[in-house]
Amino acid sequence: GLELSHCVGANSLCPAVPWRSGGPYKMKRVRTVFKPEQLERLEQEFLKQQYMVGTERVDLAATLHLTETQVKVWFQNRRIKWRKQSMEQKAAKLSQFRVIQPATVDSTDIKDHEEDTVDVEL
Repeated sequence: GLELSHCVGANSLCPAVPWRSGGPYKMKRVRTVFKPEQLERLEQEFLKQQYMVGTERVDLAATLHLTETQVKVWFQNRRIKWRKQSMEQKAAKLSQFRVIQPATVDSTDIKDHEEDTVDVEL
């Protein structure tokens, strides 16, 4: 399970929470807090390649004193952030090409104008 060895005793700061409804109680996983040096190295590696697998991941984890799972999850989360940023940048570029409609235009004028729009590939 995800029980944490440092969370023992009734007065612990890591309270037991139901992992799933109706199931046995397990300890809540504590969020990993990365050191600035670790984050800098992880970001450097991400700039080189967005996927870290196999021995590269094992070696990086050992170098940074992290588990392989922590490195794997960091890369997964970073790829999600990267995709989200890419989508936002594309949306911003597309919005530069859109014509702002006056507030008084009715819906039939908008439909007529939509047929005249041109898709721009970025």
